[in-house]
Amino acid sequence: MRLFALQEASYLGKAIASQRGIVLDPLEERHFNDGEHKARPLISVRGEDVYVIQCLGGDKTASVNDRLCKLLFFVATCKENGASQVSVITPYLAYSRKDRQTKARDPVTLKYVAQLFEAMGAARIVTVEVHNPAAFQNAFRCASINLTAFDLFYADIKRLLDNDSVVILSPDAGGIKRAQLLRESFERFWHQPVGLAMMEKRRSQDIVSGDLFAGNVVDKSVIIVDDLIATGTTIQKAARAALAQGAKKVIAVAAHGCFGDGAHVLFDDPAVDHILVTDSLSQASIQYAMHPEKLTICPLAPRLGELIRRLREGESITELTAIPES
Repeated sequence: MRLFALQEASYLGKAIASQRGIVLDPLEERHFNDGEHKARPLISVRGEDVYVIQCLGGDKTASVNDRLCKLLFFVATCKENGASQVSVITPYLAYSRKDRQTKARDPVTLKYVAQLFEAMGAARIVTVEVHNPAAFQNAFRCASINLTAFDLFYADIKRLLDNDSVVILSPDAGGIKRAQLLRESFERFWHQPVGLAMMEKRRSQDIVSGDLFAGNVVDKSVIIVDDLIATGTTIQKAARAALAQGAKKVIAVAAHGCFGDGAHVLFDDPAVDHILVTDSLSQASIQYAMHPEKLTICPLAPRLGELIRRLREGESITELTAIPES
């Protein structure tokens, strides 16, 4: 087995390697004056089972497209040099939100990204709490693994909520299945009934609208659950609506903390008591780590390390995914 982490995922890669009790395998990355780049393994991969870790959220140091292109080329390089198979671990999968046409002549970018990975020879794609699991599975012909992350937050949620009555709130209709699965899982952890609520949301040109609120949140602590937080507009709107409906407290839980421009407004808004995300986009989260009273960042390395172990040893991975046992 060989484990590589590209530059943008070095923090996460080292954490996963430490969890597995190994060291990352060496690689070289070069950037040229014209904007091109090159990455190659500095150790033989012939006949090896290769795992490549990369973060695909863009920031000021590198765009999404640069990171994706580098990852694709490195996968192909490993295959070119004899790797038996290459598994890609990208906790946040770029372009996964564009999984269908919502306007005339729209691209279906997730499908195109899947075709690129397949063309480069990837045998397996691993991501965490992808935006639309069904679209993700249908887009890829190679093996696709969508890991769950929300159970990693349960201990912190318990600390924040004591023994309050809890309602899980989906901030839009598209996330209701995620909210239902989380509700079922959290009830087993919480040992008491957990409610479910939903809001209406429509987005057009980054303007969020919709006023419908379904569910009883009076005197209850509300957990807003979403796959990612970008500007925080959706979370902020849902939190204010929940409080207007009589909620006692609101916390937000998301797998991915993108925290783009304008996200500071979410941190400054008293409607949201606390925010929990993973370190899938660690660089994006670090800039807001100055808000320790409001932000908790949960490490993904233990889950990803355990996944690699199980894949290597041929064990079941079902309990690490969002797919319930039959």
